[in-house]
Amino acid sequence: MLVSPQKSSYCNYLEEKIMDQISRFVIWLCSKFSREQLELIVKELSDILQGRKEFPVNPKDVFREKHPNYRDFHVDSTPPLTEPAKKKNKT
Repeated sequence: MLVSPQKSSYCNYLEEKIMDQISRFVIWLCSKFSREQLELIVKELSDILQGRKEFPVNPKDVFREKHPNYRDFHVDSTPPLTEPAKKKNKT
């Protein structure tokens, strides 16, 4: 007789955490969309999962379009001042 291995408590924790995140996502969806819109979303996702429709390869990154320089760091090649700048006299 084969005995199925028991899931570790960590795996159970991860499953519960994922289910909680999914539940919160569903609540968020319901708060943002009407019933008709949700039905359309479900239909589209179903078509993608069943292979009737192609999955969008590169979804549009709206945040990157609004903030193109976000975390685009560069180091200035001029070193910082080692002594204070001299004041110019007003004449």
